[in-house]
Amino acid sequence: MKIYFAGSIRGGRDDKQIYMDIISHLQKHGEVLTEHIGSASLTSMGEGGVTDSYIYERDMEWLNQADVVVAEVTQPSLGVGYELGWADGKKPIICLYREQEGKKLSAMLTGNKNLTVYNYVDLEGAKKILDEYLLNNPVI
Repeated sequence: MKIYFAGSIRGGRDDKQIYMDIISHLQKHGEVLTEHIGSASLTSMGEGGVTDSYIYERDMEWLNQADVVVAEVTQPSLGVGYELGWADGKKPIICLYREQEGKKLSAMLTGNKNLTVYNYVDLEGAKKILDEYLLNNPVI
């Protein structure tokens, strides 16, 4: 199974360790095409040494190849929103949202019946959600 993991880069890197932990866990289920999203060296300035056009073309190719899209959507990101919009209706999409007091996930995600949105409290909860979904909903 090929997995496209989406998480904030230029929208903020506060959750990069969570991304890396989720990516490491997803690798038990298949190939994560976007494992660099969790890299500690990746900053909110994005990837160095490549153009924005290169990133767009590469990521769109990965989205096309993916069997499933997994997005951690706690940190708002225009790029993640774009990726989810593109994949909507084309790929199974799992969104993980870490509950935070005083914040609520966008209705554009929670109201979309094509997305499977899960709230979680901690990393272990996110891993359990992913295991249950990916084991009970084969995507390939």
